[in-house]
Amino acid sequence: MRIEVFWRVAAVQLVAVAVLSLLLAIVFSHGFFVNWGWLVGPAAWLGCAWGTARVVGLEPGPTLVRALLAGLVSLLAVIIGLHWLGLLVAVALFAYLCARESEEPETWT
Repeated sequence: MRIEVFWRVAAVQLVAVAVLSLLLAIVFSHGFFVNWGWLVGPAAWLGCAWGTARVVGLEPGPTLVRALLAGLVSLLAVIIGLHWLGLLVAVALFAYLCARESEEPETWT
């Protein structure tokens, strides 16, 4: 695992999500998130992941797939009402997936 990539991805994604969350909370009422959070939340998560990929220097396509996988896992925490725990789980898993070393296939000699 590339530990420097892990921490950079985790920090950038966490800051991006926090800043976007604050901006959206200022612009929209609570009712908006009650009605549209199911759509806005995942879109914001993926948008922040795209920005993280650009800042950290990762390929956007695979990074968005990793963000989608991390978001699906965190959905369990959101369903039981622990939204911020879901965010922390998603950020940690997303950073881990981005930092994994790509394994080259073994060749037979």
